[in-house]
Amino acid sequence: MRQKQIYTGICCILMAAVFGLSGCVKDPFQMTDSYESYYAEEMKEEKSEISGMAEDLAVLSKEDETDPDYLSTDYADLLINDTTNEVMESYRCFEQVYPASITKIMTALLTMEKGNFDDEITLDHDIILEENGAVISTLTKGATVTVDQVFHTMMIKSANDCAVILAEYIAGSQDAFVDMMNEKAKELGATHTHFENSNGLHADTHYTTAYDLYLIFKEAVEYDAFVDTVSMKDYTMTYVNAAGQEVREYMQSTNYYLLNEYPVPEGVIMYGGKTGTTSVAKSCLILMTENTKGERFFSVVLGAEDKPALYRSMTRLLEKTTN
Repeated sequence: MRQKQIYTGICCILMAAVFGLSGCVKDPFQMTDSYESYYAEEMKEEKSEISGMAEDLAVLSKEDETDPDYLSTDYADLLINDTTNEVMESYRCFEQVYPASITKIMTALLTMEKGNFDDEITLDHDIILEENGAVISTLTKGATVTVDQVFHTMMIKSANDCAVILAEYIAGSQDAFVDMMNEKAKELGATHTHFENSNGLHADTHYTTAYDLYLIFKEAVEYDAFVDTVSMKDYTMTYVNAAGQEVREYMQSTNYYLLNEYPVPEGVIMYGGKTGTTSVAKSCLILMTENTKGERFFSVVLGAEDKPALYRSMTRLLEKTTN
């Protein structure tokens, strides 16, 4: 699949202070550099490259980030027709919020770009996570497992330790990998995003926007390995533990549409995406779908109060793709 290089020419923004509000993170600067005006300015300097980039994206101004006719109780919602590059619904799409495990899309993207799915990893230490109750796999020190198996477990089960394993495999340490994540975000034009870890466990300065997630997700779905993985309703990871015994760990997708726990609207073809849940970020989901005309859509719901509210909001967006 193609790999796009997007040249943004954006300077790093130094964060003097970050404040949380209703699960959102506020930058000390005003987001007046709308994507529409940003691309217009950049095209003057790098017309051919940025023009091609903008033509392949849905863009809108800061003033249009919230549709006055669209009411939502979520932190942010976004629906984009990727075939026509039309923003169909937008609710605070430039608002900075916590992404929870949707973060793992960036970890997956860098793994696909820089890793080899056939490589074997032997864990030389246990992965220790500070957040109580964080979802993890059964992998422990001494286990030998392929990158492919870890990748699937990260995306399907949303195992947080697997994101750390892949970060260390790619960059040598999670800190070095986070630098790569932030650099990649800038490359993709996700300029209101800042990552602090590879899995999305809560950190006050770990944030993104619905629009930035669209940019990152749009890049990830260019890889067959990504789409194939997030479309799976279940999976079994097979590895060898420190004692040389084969271990099989069965898991189900965290996407309840794939498990038929919530019905997919008629006329919607579900591919998949990524969920995210923390006590602060609340319930989040990003999806890729198609309608019966073959049009492709990206839909984002961030900060729904709970799972039922999340799927009500997402279903409402999906129903708009069949009209």
